[in-house]
Amino acid sequence: MSDQSTVPVATGPHDIPEFPTARGCPFAEPAGYPALRTHGPLAEVTLYNGRRAWIVTGYDEGRRVLADHESFSSVRANPRFPATAPRFEAARAVRNFIGMDPPEHTAQRRMLTASFTVRRINAFRPRIQQIVDHLLDGLVRRGTSADLVPEFALPVPSTVICALLGVPYDDHAFFEAQARRIVHGDSSQQDSADAFTRIRLYLEELIQAKRAERGEGLLDELIALYVDREELDTRTLAEISLLLLVAGHETTANAIALGVLTLLERPDALARIRTDPAAVGDVVEELLRHLSIADGAARFATRDVEIAGHAVREGDGIIVAIAAMNRDSAVFGEPDTFDPLRLARRHVAFGYGIHQCLGQNLARAELEIALTTLFRRIPDLRLAVDLDDLQLRHPAGLHGVVSLPASWETGSVR
Repeated sequence: MSDQSTVPVATGPHDIPEFPTARGCPFAEPAGYPALRTHGPLAEVTLYNGRRAWIVTGYDEGRRVLADHESFSSVRANPRFPATAPRFEAARAVRNFIGMDPPEHTAQRRMLTASFTVRRINAFRPRIQQIVDHLLDGLVRRGTSADLVPEFALPVPSTVICALLGVPYDDHAFFEAQARRIVHGDSSQQDSADAFTRIRLYLEELIQAKRAERGEGLLDELIALYVDREELDTRTLAEISLLLLVAGHETTANAIALGVLTLLERPDALARIRTDPAAVGDVVEELLRHLSIADGAARFATRDVEIAGHAVREGDGIIVAIAAMNRDSAVFGEPDTFDPLRLARRHVAFGYGIHQCLGQNLARAELEIALTTLFRRIPDLRLAVDLDDLQLRHPAGLHGVVSLPASWETGSVR
């Protein structure tokens, strides 16, 4: 629980805006961000438990916070770390590098860096392509309509991360269900804590089984390099693997679904990747900027600092609004416009600084392969419901749609 003696608490429900706020459209930033910008790049918000925190909406100011790990801490176990929803309280007990500062963060992340380089992921691209092709074969064989969230967007990254880690895909239904309990915005603290425990125990058993009989995958490599040499214990490796397993498919699944939706609504962008497949990289970068699937990176100040003329005190919570940074008009011209010709590689959809997403090269590869292959195989794919009928996910979770009904003609499939 938050240490209310060390953080400011709102005295009334209307003193300052609440965070998070919902998005009114799949392609829009959270509804409260424009009003927050009227206060400058730094403003105050109220979290679910009444705690006040600073929110950073400016691009330069946000990068400063994310890059300065000496002034702003990521240690989730510390009660000063701001939880933006009840489910985040459960994450305080999970020990992996996403919730650590150097040197602990550095030591754990270094163990994984070589496995997620551009070169390593490029070598894995044929396997990703094989997975996407197999899923699409099944999709078109079953008929001329589908909900693309459970039938394509989710199983692509779920299958990929299983193959990469060496986790049996036969168990995917179990860990996908637990992951939803962890990342969905309306999950309770108790529900998320139970899901964390279930996945950790599953991974501990899997690690022990792999120690007895080795297979292929990143988990097997880490066991040989660190567990067998007693540099890591089983529980620590399980908690590191938990992060890779959960983060490795939920965020990308939402990005694939919203990417498909965006391209269906923007035929000019879709035409570009059809006529020039090499352009898909730039289109994906603009999708990442425009959609900002993971928003609200949390930190707390470890000392008194000044940001944009405001005095931030030691212990204050800081929320870095990734979606707002990616729509800062000082950096991105006409930021609310999806522009497939935009060179958007300065976006911060994967964060910034030492906590920048380790799996970003994998996510890019999955998005590029999934989107190009889907629209090549089913060129007349179309949304089967009105755009306004799509339900967005809870604002305290990852941005996405709950379902994505689509249809096509039998004769158009390739």
